[in-house]
Order: sequence, then C-alpha cells, then structure tokens
Amino acid sequence: MVTVALVTGANKGIGTEIARQLADAGVTAIIGARDEERGRAAAERLGLPYVRLDVTDAACVRAAAQWIEQEYGKLDILVNNAGITFDDGPPSQATTAQARQVYETNVFGVIEVTNAMLPLLRRSPAGRIVNVSSERGSIGRTLDQAHPLWPMLNLVYCSSKAALNMITVSYAKELWDTPIKVNAVDPGWVKTDINHNEGIKPPEEGAAPIVAMALLDADGPTAAFVQHEGPLPW
Repeated sequence: MVTVALVTGANKGIGTEIARQLADAGVTAIIGARDEERGRAAAERLGLPYVRLDVTDAACVRAAAQWIEQEYGKLDILVNNAGITFDDGPPSQATTAQARQVYETNVFGVIEVTNAMLPLLRRSPAGRIVNVSSERGSIGRTLDQAHPLWPMLNLVYCSSKAALNMITVSYAKELWDTPIKVNAVDPGWVKTDINHNEGIKPPEEGAAPIVAMALLDADGPTAAFVQHEGPLPW
C-alpha cells in the first residue's frame, strides 16, 4: 500500500528537503505550496505530485484535501512546515498587525490544514502529524540565562512557535487512543530564506529529525518536542 504524505511550504528550503527525504524512503510526498510556479517546479524537479496550498486560505485548504481524497483516498503523513517571520525587535516594538500576519500562517494555518486533513489521516493505519516548530518557542530554553536564546526578545515569532507547541499537545491528547501520533520538531538553525541563509545547518540536516518523526513506528512517542540532539523542554 502506498504511503502518502503532504508537506506544506514545500517549494523550497527545509520543506523541499523533507519531501525529498520522504520520497527516498518510498513515500509519495505531495508538494504543498502557495506559489504555483515554484511549487510545480519543485515537484517536477523531485518527480513528486503538487497541490496548490495556501494555508491562510480556508477554501484553498479544503480544495487540497478534496484533491488528496480523490487521488489517494487517504493521508498517512502531514508535515506542517509552512511558516513565516520577519526581523521584529523587542516586545515593546511589536505591532498587532505583524502578529496577525505571522499567526495567520504559523498558528491559524496549522489548525486549518490539520482539521481539513484529519478525516484523511484517520483512514491511515498509522497516521503521523509533524509540526515544524522552533527551539525559540521553548519557554524553558528562553528563560535559561545561560542559553544562547536568552538575549532574543522576538515576541511575535517566538510566541507563534510556543502556540504551535500547545497546538501539537492539544491534537495529541485528542488523538491519544488512535494510531495517529502528533509531535513537534525543531530543525535547528538551518540556512533558509527565513533567516537570510544565516543558519549553520544545511536543509538536509534540518529535515532529518522531521522525517524521522514522520516515519515513526508504533512504539514511537506522541506529544513530544524534539530536535536532532534529543528532547526539548516545553
């Protein structure tokens, strides 16, 4: 039986690499992307299917779910990778307009996509949901004065990832007695457009722990927050 995955924001960076690694593992990884030209180009380059998916557009999300149902009848893996940020300063300089823009993708978009895809994931014998989070959403790490994150005061992005972590736990609890596992993964400081390619890890390395959680066996965890080096504090 074919294993089917959907990766959001998969037209570049970590998203493309997640799809590539899943495909290398024998998974039919659907490239989900808002930009149709870039999405189709990435799909063609990898030899994978493409579906237009703007996570901030409810009608677009529903259409993507309907297409997956028609094409495959189910979904085994959902990777909520799409995310945005900007160079916001300290909390006192944040604006609600900026927060709404980031939350539309990083928070509300995840809920929209997950709810639309859940009926298809419930048809899988072993559904997996992986939310691409960030160590910067860890309250424990953020409050550790000896950790490199201590000087960072980026309210909007960090709080959006903290919210994503609670979203992860909430879905995991609802699905606790089902075969579906829901986890959050920090890919690390990866060289991508989101940080102007200032990261230290290549996308291949950042994608690896995400793919590992997407391919968990039945004994794997649910409601976990991890990075390549191991578990992270919430």
